[in-house]
Amino acid sequence: MKFEWKGIFPAVTTKFGTDDQLDLKAFDHNLQAQLDAGVDGIILGGSLGEASTLTNAEKDELVKFTVQSVNSRVPVIMNVAEQATKSAVEAAVRAEANGASGLMLLPPMRYAADDAETVHFFKTVAKATRLPIMLYNNPADYKIFISVAMFRQLEDVTNINAVKESTRDISNVTRMRNAFGKRFSILTGVDTLAMESLVMGADGWVAGLVCAFPRETVAVYKLIKAGRIDEARALYQWFLPVLELDVSTKLVQNIKLAESLTGLGNERVREPRLPLVGEERKKVLAILEAALSNRPNVEAYLKVVNGVNV
Repeated sequence: MKFEWKGIFPAVTTKFGTDDQLDLKAFDHNLQAQLDAGVDGIILGGSLGEASTLTNAEKDELVKFTVQSVNSRVPVIMNVAEQATKSAVEAAVRAEANGASGLMLLPPMRYAADDAETVHFFKTVAKATRLPIMLYNNPADYKIFISVAMFRQLEDVTNINAVKESTRDISNVTRMRNAFGKRFSILTGVDTLAMESLVMGADGWVAGLVCAFPRETVAVYKLIKAGRIDEARALYQWFLPVLELDVSTKLVQNIKLAESLTGLGNERVREPRLPLVGEERKKVLAILEAALSNRPNVEAYLKVVNGVNV
C-alpha cells in the first residue's frame, strides 16, 4: 500500500482481557474510533502498545487483525524494537508477510551501539524488506541519537523515508529540513511538543493521547496545517495538561486510564506494569476529569478547516 508519512499516526495501545490475553474486540472498538476521527495511519506494538511484553505470535496476530479491520483505509505500521540485528530482520520480514504497510524502526535495544553500528543496523534491516521505514529518534529513552551525519549515510537507502522526531529539541525539525529538504518526512513523537513541531514544519504527529482523544488530536493537526494558528492554540492549551500524561514512565497506565474515561478502552495493563492506584491515580484522574468537564466542541473547530486539503 502506497502512502505518505503525513498526518496523525496513533501509537495505539494493546488491549488485554481479564485473562491477560489479547482483547481484539476492545482493540477494534478503539481502532474504529481512530478511523472515524480521520487519522492517517495506525502504529502497532510501540512502547505505548506494551511491545516488550508481547510475544511474536501476539504481534503477528495484531498485525493481521488490524490489516483486516482497517481494510486499506489507512496504512498499518508495525514497530520493530529488537536487541539483535538478526531478530530485527526477522521481525521486519514477518511484518511484511503479515500485511503491514510500513515499519517504525528503533535502534538496537539495550546495547548502546555507536554511530557506525547503528547505521549498519538500519541498513541491514532496510535491505531485508520492501516496506517503507520510519526511524525512531528518541535518545532520551533509548540512549542513541540519530544525528544529521548518520542520516546523511542513510540518504541513499530508498525505503528509509521518515523519522519519528522525539529528541525533545524543536530545532531538530529545522536542522533536518536544512540538511535534507523533503527527503525525510518528519513526524513529531512528543505529545507536549506537537503543536510547536508542526508549526515548524513537521509533516505529522505520532500521537499517544489520541488513543483517548482522537478527534481533538486530528483537529489540532488540521487547524495548524490550514494556517488557523489561533484556533489551534486555543484547542492545544486545553489539551496540554492531558498531553503531559504522555511524558511519563507511566504513560501506558495514564493513557489507558484516559481511554477508560472516554469509553475507548480499559485500564488493564500487562505485568510488570500495574494499574495506577492511590494518590498517583487520583492525580491523573483529577487532570482527566478537569479536561473532560471543559471538553471543547471539536466540531466547531473542524468547521473552519472543512474542505481544506491538509
